[in-house]
Amino acid sequence: MAVMVKPAGAYLNFGNCLEISNEKVSLLVTVDVGPRIIRCSRLGGVNLMNNDVERNVTNSGPAFDDYYYKGAAWNIYGGHRLWISPESLPETYYPDNDPVAYEVLEDGAVFTPPAQISNDVQMKMQITLSGETVTIQHFITNLSKQIREMSPWALTVLNKGGLEIVPQNITDTGLLANRRLILWPYANMADPRVYFGERYITLQQDASICQAFKIGMDNEHGWAMYILGDTVFIKQYVHEKDQPYVDYGASFETYTNEHILEMETLGHIYQAAPGQTLQHVERWSLYANPGTPDRKDEQQIDAFVKQFMHE
Repeated sequence: MAVMVKPAGAYLNFGNCLEISNEKVSLLVTVDVGPRIIRCSRLGGVNLMNNDVERNVTNSGPAFDDYYYKGAAWNIYGGHRLWISPESLPETYYPDNDPVAYEVLEDGAVFTPPAQISNDVQMKMQITLSGETVTIQHFITNLSKQIREMSPWALTVLNKGGLEIVPQNITDTGLLANRRLILWPYANMADPRVYFGERYITLQQDASICQAFKIGMDNEHGWAMYILGDTVFIKQYVHEKDQPYVDYGASFETYTNEHILEMETLGHIYQAAPGQTLQHVERWSLYANPGTPDRKDEQQIDAFVKQFMHE
């Protein structure tokens, strides 16, 4: 299946983009800012990615002026991005508003934004396409002269209205605990959007509820899915069970408010030497939605999941 990579011109108010597509999947990646995978869809299907056209989510102010430069501002833009964990303001919120260099590959492209001033890191994303599967290789190079403790953090900002399914760890550890559930201060465990089942956790994005909600977990299965309209979006990564992770051991985190739902994967904690490059890989799959299950019915959820996941 041939992959086409071509300039796509301006998309909404995000500037010029590069299109990567085949007969099943279409991606748009920003090259005037970011980079962000600002559009991701099955051919002719719904755009899974949130697009912050109104620039509702931004960060700026004196701390940004002092750390970066006067007038520095970070914009979420939406879509998929690469960050560094642990989260810190303003260090994490780099104002990536400059043109992005790119190299076209036979099956995708490599996107290299300018090196981050003050943070002394170089980001890079390699995005390739095969059938209905997108592979994203995230790279972070330590440009400083010091050892840096950090983790790669890949965040996908998804459109409103979808249902997320996350598997729970099921390893039989006898008298010992077998999973972690990490809660942020604003996470209400009685939130009506979330359902804690025996084998799965589901989270419904609800545009009528403004309260933010975020949880994390040591997702040993290494996948989660988001069902939106006509599409099932599956995000896969590798959870390294014997490695340390930030946020009390979370390799997967998810956040929602009235605008978005974020699916976030993390690499383990590195003591990155000067010049060392960290790598974190995600694989996305996009399938036609055969019918969304009841989010509180685990038999329906399990039957739905087994159509796509063969663990």
